[in-house]
Order: sequence, then structure tokens, then C-alpha cells
Amino acid sequence: MLTYSKTSWVLVIFPFLSLAIVSLGDADGEKLMKFRESLANHSSLSNWNASTSPCEGNKANWMGVICVEGKIWGLQLENMGLQGDVNVEILKALPTLRTLSLMNNNFEGAMFNVRRLSALKALYLSDNRFTGEIPDDAFKGMRSLKKVLLANNGFTGKIPSSLTMLPNLLMLRIEGNQFAGRIPDFKQNLKVASFANNRLEGPIPASLSHMGATVFSGNKKLCGEPLQACTSSGPMRSPKSHIFTSTPEEKSPPVLKLALILISILLLLLIIISTLVLIFLSRRNQNPQTLQGTNVVDSRGKKALKAGKSVEHGKLTFLKEDDTSQRFGLQDLLRASAEVLGSGNFAASYKVVMVMYDDPVVVKRHKQMNNEGKEDFDEHMRRLGRLNHQNLLPLAAYHYMTDEKLLVSKYIENGSLATHLHGNDKPRLDWGTRLQIIKGVARGLSYLYKELPTLVLPHGNLKSSNVLLDDTFNPLLCDYGLTPMINQEQVHMFMAAYKSPEYAIKGRISKKTDVWCFGILILELITGKFPENYLQPDYDAETSLPSWVTEMVKEKKSNQVFDNEMMGTMDKKIGMMNLLKIGLSCCEEDLSVRPELKQVVQEIEQLDDVEEFSSAICEVNLGMN
Repeated sequence: MLTYSKTSWVLVIFPFLSLAIVSLGDADGEKLMKFRESLANHSSLSNWNASTSPCEGNKANWMGVICVEGKIWGLQLENMGLQGDVNVEILKALPTLRTLSLMNNNFEGAMFNVRRLSALKALYLSDNRFTGEIPDDAFKGMRSLKKVLLANNGFTGKIPSSLTMLPNLLMLRIEGNQFAGRIPDFKQNLKVASFANNRLEGPIPASLSHMGATVFSGNKKLCGEPLQACTSSGPMRSPKSHIFTSTPEEKSPPVLKLALILISILLLLLIIISTLVLIFLSRRNQNPQTLQGTNVVDSRGKKALKAGKSVEHGKLTFLKEDDTSQRFGLQDLLRASAEVLGSGNFAASYKVVMVMYDDPVVVKRHKQMNNEGKEDFDEHMRRLGRLNHQNLLPLAAYHYMTDEKLLVSKYIENGSLATHLHGNDKPRLDWGTRLQIIKGVARGLSYLYKELPTLVLPHGNLKSSNVLLDDTFNPLLCDYGLTPMINQEQVHMFMAAYKSPEYAIKGRISKKTDVWCFGILILELITGKFPENYLQPDYDAETSLPSWVTEMVKEKKSNQVFDNEMMGTMDKKIGMMNLLKIGLSCCEEDLSVRPELKQVVQEIEQLDDVEEFSSAICEVNLGMN
């Protein structure tokens, strides 16, 4: 009779256990492979391979797959030329799928049955060729759904009323379709919405009347706030004035009515004064130079950061699993020696040096990031953490608190482009270095546009202080992709994109707004002049940097435009003039004339360190003759 030791039994059983575990782990991978095969023209998904698992922790091995703790959280299959049928039954079999983005592909015909994916939180189908009516109950029961993007397709019929029944809906963009009829009443607190360029008609629901006019533009038969008033055969009553209106039987004596008005005004003044006093007292008690809690000065004259009770039990979330060179805890960070780099309305920045770790880090403390809950914030930070480009400063870690957020990144010793252009203690930049910088910025922006297509502003805060320079003067963009996280009622106070002419004039932003910011950066780099518009709450064409440059060129004073620090070699002026031309084109107030980023990047890549000089050619190139 054969006998086996315990070790022998383990050796016999282990291969079968291994096969079972591998089979279980690859189950979702098999489903994705079937989903790929159901699509037409899926060559862009060539690295989907059954021999590897789609996910390893938070790292995705397969293109377009979003992973969270080893599970498939989302599919981001954008800009891939995909077409065919979307097999919902396969996707439904992925138990942890929460995000589905098929934006900018070639899917056509009726929209697939999204109700089958009842656990989805985000659905992005914009920029395809979907057509036909969407059933009224298409979104029924999708209680977790927060973001729906259906823009720029060919949908017809009425807006599905089931959208109004989604309790957590925050974002709805259906512009650029052929939806008709009235806009249903959305009781949810929509943060972002767009109904523009459809065939909608009738009065705008009161629940949406607080939104900007551009949200409803391109619908000729829409009326009501914020558009023109609706016409009516009978007398119209303003919904905002009902407090002081009454029927003839209810009319008060004139003296009583006047007294009520005066009392209301006095009460309003008292409320305003009380609010201002409270704001003054709260600001007086704030200490802007501490991350949390007490501010202690060490023997070297720097600040030491001591954690307060609200973050004692929290932890940092690191975004790069494979980066184990420097891991530290939240307490290490908050109790370390810190130097204040800057303190503004948008964020306070600190250089933090920890005794047990070699490299300093930068901690940015944001108080204006209360636009999303923790789950959505975590998801967005993970998305930013997956970005990887030589011209982006990686986001290393973050910490979420209800009232403020901490973002951690590597400290760049060489400082920002703004410091080199406008500081007194930094070596100035020659033309070759400036051209290298602007090309790197262009490549970084191009990458953001490719990887963050769902964001209206892939950067949103592009300016010279957010372009850092490493030891070789390679530019690193920072503060990118944060616009969706900023409180929308305050975002115009902090972000560079909201200083643009289209926002000042029409309350509108688009991807071309980033192009405008890029143009301002180009002109700032060439002229050495700081764009004063960033210091003002609103755009002023008369005092803008592009207006000054245009006027100088028209007056044949182009030599006075360029920063003296890079004018040592006049034989480079053709390249300078060509870049100046590109910068001015980016700053066109007319969006239809302003170029797309792709075109701008192509033109910049063609610029060389030109060795010839001809002022006549330069003037012709600028179109000023």
C-alpha cells in the first residue's frame, strides 16, 4: 500500500490549486477578451493578452483598463476607432465595473441597453455616431450613476425622463444632438450640465435657471432664465418678485407696504454686516503657514508641522505602486521641517524635509476642493496618478479631508519658469533654452489632451509658475487636471483658464481655452513681461499682453517686443518671430479663428534654432505688411 508524507501531498495538490487560482484570477480577463472580439476594428487593443492578467493591484497591464485593488473598475476605450456592437451582457458579468468610456469612436445606431449595467457610476459616450430615440426608461434603476456624457451624437426625440430620477446625478452633457421637446425638471443638484445645440423648446425649468446661458445656447425655441423671457398671451408674473405681489383683495395699504420693504432692507444689511464680521474674525484666527494644527519654529528658523486631531488617524495614499524609493507616513510629513514656498487663494505650498528621507517634497494644501466626495476624488486622483510623461510632474501622493486636501509631489530645485523670467536671483534664459522649454510644454499639453479627453480643460491652470524646470531645463507641468475638483462657484478666482476672454464675455470655456493660456505663456516667454491679466478678476482686452504685442508689431516696433536677455544673437530672430506669430494666433478672442492644440503643437515642433536673419521675411510672416 502506497503512503505519502504531508509534504508529498502538498506537492501533488499544489499544481491543481495553482491552476484553480490562476483560472479564478483570469476570469475577468477572459470576459474582456470576448468583449474585444465582439468589437469591429479592435487592433488598438492588441496588448489585451490572455497570458497576462488585466490588473496587478492598481496597475493595469491592458490598455484602457482601470484597476483598483486588482479588480476591473473601469474601461477607458477612447480615441481608438472602435465600432460594432457593445456587448452589454459581457460587461454586466464584470462585477466591479463602475466606469465605461467609449468616447470619440465610431459606434453607430441605437444606444445599447445601459440599464443592464445598473452599477455604473460614470457613462461616457460622447463623440460617436449613435442615433435614434433613447427610451424614456433607459436609465431607470441606475441609482449609482453620477456622470452621463452623450454629447455630439445624433440622438433624437425627447430627453429621457429617467435621467431626472437618478438621485446621485452630478454631470449631464447632451449637447450637439437633435433632442427635441422640453427639458425635464431635474431636481438633483447638477454640478455640470449642457443642453446646447439641440432642438429643445419651451421654458427652462426653475431648477436649472441658475446655470449660465451657454448651457442652453443653440436652442432657438428655449426661453426663460437665463435666456430671454417666455412670451405669453396673458400678463406674466416674475417668479422672483412674488414676495411683494398680491391680488387686489390682498393688497396692503401703501404705508404698510413701504414699512415692510424698509424692514426687509434693514434685515438684509444686518445679515451682510454680520457675515463680513464673521469672515474677518475667522481669517484673523487662521494661520496660513501650517498644514494642520500648531506651528513650531525649529532651531534653523524653519517651520515644523505638527498634525492636528483631524488628521491624526489618516494616511497618505501613494499613487505609484512601483515607486518604493521613498515612502513615508502622514505624521512624518506633518511633523517635518517645512519652508513656505507660497500662500495664495488656490493653495499654500510647502517644501518639506524629513530627517529619515533623502529627498524633499512639496506639499500643496488645497481648501477649494470640495466639489466631489471622497470616492470620486480618489478615482480622479488615481486617474492623474496613472499619467506618465517626461513633461509632467508626477503626483506622488495625496490625503483627503472634508475641508481640505493635501497633494504631494517631488521638489524641483531649479524652480519655475516664472522665477527664471521675472526673478532677480536666477540666471536668465537664452533663446535656445526658451525654445526647448516651449516645445516641452507643447508635448506635455498634447499628452494631457490624449489621456484626459473627458475633461473640458485637460490642464486648466497653465501659467509660468506652473511650469517647473529640472536641472537640464526640461519643463514639467504641474497643477494639471484639477478643474473638476474645484468648487465651481469659486473656480474663476483661482484658475488661469477662467481669465480668458471667452469666459469673461460669454461665461464659456472649452479645450481652446487651454490653447489661449498656452498663447499667453508663449508671449510671456518671448517678451519677458508678466501677464497682468492674471492679477485681475476679469479679462481686459485693452491691457492684455496680446494687445500690447499686436500694437507694437503694427507700429513696426517688433524689436522692442523681445526680452533683452535673449537678444544677444540677432541671427535667431526668424525663429523668435515665428514663435511670436504662433503665440498671437493662440490668443485670438474669436474661438472659430483660434487654432486647435494639435495644429499649434505641429507648428512648434517645426521650429528650429534658425541661423538666418531677415526682418523683411519676419514682417511678411506676421502678416503686417
